Amino acid sequence: MSAIRVVVADDQPLITAGIRTVLGSAGDIAVVAEAADGRAAVEAALRHRADVALLDIAMPGLDGLAAAEELRRRAPAVRPVMLTAFGEEPNVLRALAAGAAGFVLKNCTPQELISAVRAVHGGDAYLSPAVTRLVLGTIAPDAVRRRREAGERLAALTPREGEVARLVAEGLSNAEIARRLHMTELTIKSYVSRMLAKLGCANRVQLALLVHDQYDHWPGMWRSSPSSPKGGGA
Repeated sequence: MSAIRVVVADDQPLITAGIRTVLGSAGDIAVVAEAADGRAAVEAALRHRADVALLDIAMPGLDGLAAAEELRRRAPAVRPVMLTAFGEEPNVLRALAAGAAGFVLKNCTPQELISAVRAVHGGDAYLSPAVTRLVLGTIAPDAVRRRREAGERLAALTPREGEVARLVAEGLSNAEIARRLHMTELTIKSYVSRMLAKLGCANRVQLALLVHDQYDHWPGMWRSSPSSPKGGGA
C-alpha cells in the first residue's frame, strides 16, 4: 500500500519539524511538503497530490480556516485536519460548519496525531476528545434551543438508525458498530451515509455533535465524558 501523503502547515518551524518526525515514525505516512502559511499549503497540497493537509488555524496571510475552505473548492479529495489550541473555540465551530475532517490539539500525543491522519485518510472524521469537550462547553449556553432542534432532526431517524447514530457519537468505528450490532461493515457504512444525508450533516463529527445536543434524551448513552467521534467510513 502507498503511504498517506501529508502536507504540514504551521508558521513555527519547530512544530512542523516535530510533526514530520512523529508522522515519519508511523511507517505508512509520508510528509511530502511543509508550508508556513495557508497559501503555500494549498499550492503544496495541489502540487504533491496530498491526501491530508495538517493546517495550523493561526497563520499569517491565508490562515488555516481559509486554506481549508480553498482546498474544499479546488481539491476536495484533500482532507483538512485543523491543528488548534485552547482558546480558539469560535474557530473550531467555524471549521466544523465548513466540514473540516478533523481537529487535533497541538499538545496531543504522537499516537493521537497518527490516528487522526489515518482516520481522515480512511474517510472518517476525527475530533480530539479534548476538542470535543471544548466545543461542547462553548455551545452549552445555547443548549436548550439546540436540544429541541436536535430532537426534531433526530426524530426523522428509524430506530436502527438512531442506534447507529448513538454508537457513532460514542466514538465507535464502522467495524466496531458492525460487530456490536451483528451486521456487516458495508451495511453500517450505508446507514451512516444515509443518516448524514437525512440530517444534513457534512460528516461524522457533525452527526456526533447533533447527538450530543440530544444526549439526555438517549438514556444510558454517556458513561462519563463524551469520547472522540472517529470511525470507519462515511
